[in-house]
Amino acid sequence: MAEGNGAAGDRPLSIRDVARLAGVSRQTVSRVINGEPYIKPSTEEHVRRVIEELAWRPNSAARALATARSKSIGLLVSSRSMYGPFSASGAIDEAARERGYTINSATLADTDETHIAAALDAFVAQGVDGIVVIAPQQRTLEALRRVAIRVPFMSLQWRDGPGGRVVGFDQLAGARAATRHLIELGHSRILHLAGPQDWNEAEERMRGFLAEMSAHDMPTEAPVLGDWTVDFGYDIGRRLLTRRGEFTAVFASNDQMALGVVHAATELGLQVPEDLSVVGFDDIPEAKHFTPPLTTVRQDFRVLGRHAIDVLLADIEGGPAPWPSALEMPELVVRRSTAPPPVV
Repeated sequence: MAEGNGAAGDRPLSIRDVARLAGVSRQTVSRVINGEPYIKPSTEEHVRRVIEELAWRPNSAARALATARSKSIGLLVSSRSMYGPFSASGAIDEAARERGYTINSATLADTDETHIAAALDAFVAQGVDGIVVIAPQQRTLEALRRVAIRVPFMSLQWRDGPGGRVVGFDQLAGARAATRHLIELGHSRILHLAGPQDWNEAEERMRGFLAEMSAHDMPTEAPVLGDWTVDFGYDIGRRLLTRRGEFTAVFASNDQMALGVVHAATELGLQVPEDLSVVGFDDIPEAKHFTPPLTTVRQDFRVLGRHAIDVLLADIEGGPAPWPSALEMPELVVRRSTAPPPVV
């Protein structure tokens, strides 16, 4: 009997070699290694004994032959520079590997239709079994709508995908919870520092803020459109916080802008939360170490990654869909950056 994975000359053993040495068809070996039913017990036992004697392990190519799948998933990300897309990418990669799949990842340098089509074509050429898209920007989503996606597909935070399922966090509900927290503390003059409106998350969070303010019949100042950065939060804070008394709380659309607001308030002699309450969104790892620790909205990206892979693999493997779509509920995390408004 040949030894190890080098029995066929200097090359590793293939599934065809195993089938030949076991005296069965390649399809039979495929069925055995994939645990398929309707194989005679004596045949299965014989094939497994040969596999054990050869110390053979199916590599990815052999498994692709056995299953007509590559056990790989394409992950297309339009931006890794922000905390959300970066964390979601890592969570999806971890969840895929737990299920025996590898991730082929690509980041879009340009988000026009030509570059998106080229990235998707590259995935198809690599033989991926499915594609996950993390594309928070509206311009990327519009381009994706016009591109044919030829394998099972799903997206994060995209409600209107072309036939794909959606998994994500309910941004609107998270923003409403953050706004409601400030209202329940007694704040009525709340400023929303929004993210760039080309991003779906920013749009949903702004809508949630406005909906909750309207539900409580609160006067609402037009949200300020930001760019996600701590520098913007600081600069706008330096300008707006000179209008003392016009608002007593800020709900920032992400934690970085919230940090900038806290920094600006401190420089202007305001105490957080005694003079100004501040709420963020995302619960970045540093948020609990801000001074004071930041009240924010947490998104569990590990849960998101597992759900995204569950949904996509239901399509790839033909199993029952765990759900047609899944919007996870984010969690309000109350820390020490919020308090009742100052008594005037």
